[in-house]
Order: sequence, then C-alpha cells, then structure tokens
Amino acid sequence: MNWGTKLVLGMAAFMSFIIGMVVYMFKQHGNDSLVEEDYYEKGINYDREYEAKSNTLNDDATPEIKQSQSQLIIQLKDAADYQLTLMRPSAKEKDVKSSGKTIDDGNLIIIEAGNLDKGLWSLKLEWRSNGKDYMYTKDIRI
Repeated sequence: MNWGTKLVLGMAAFMSFIIGMVVYMFKQHGNDSLVEEDYYEKGINYDREYEAKSNTLNDDATPEIKQSQSQLIIQLKDAADYQLTLMRPSAKEKDVKSSGKTIDDGNLIIIEAGNLDKGLWSLKLEWRSNGKDYMYTKDIRI
C-alpha cells in the first residue's frame, strides 16, 4: 500500500468520524435537561422575577427550611399561595412540583422527602402574600 492510499483512507476515516459526531449531536438535540423549554418567555418575564426576589430580601421574607428523615419543612413569614419546584440536576424526570396554600398558623409547606433521591436538589419557591410576589431559590442536600 503506497502513501497515497494511506492518505485517502485516513481522510475517509476522519470524515466518517465527523459525520458520526454530527449525527450523534442531532440525535441528542432536545434531550438536554439544562436547557429551558420556554427560554424566550422567561427572558421577557425577568423583570417580574427580579422584583419578586427583591421583595423577598426587602421584606425579610426569606423562608426557613428544616429537614427531617422523611420530610422537608418550609416555613414562610405569612400565609400564602405557593408554587414549589424541586429540581434534580442529574435527571429532569425526577423533578418534583407542588402548589397550594400554606398550612396551620405556622405558615408551613411540608414535602415528603422519603421518596426523593439523596443528593443535591435545586429548590425554587414562588409565593404570593399580602398582594406581593416573592421568590426564593436555593441548592439543598437531601
């Protein structure tokens, strides 16, 4: 085999590798859990999100988070309607979403943590209380 044949075979192997990578990347498109599905809508609503986070800091309404073996207990300052999202960075299908009203006079949100995987979770809590929107995000370990 002369050097011309080796050169052509090398180029063919390299081109096959590049084509294989392109096909693989197109198959993976849309399966990335780090990319938001409603990216543009979130960009438009960023001012509302920023105001909600500012309200949390300005009104000293940061929730108190406690963990037990089987529960995640979140206590808010006032009674509120809430939306809670627990996101698992490693697997989008394990995300937990919950909404409702706080319970008792302690303004509690109780999440059963017994069935949640151990490890890092990203908590995002949005609530409305006394006519104001609030938002709190934190990474927690369960």
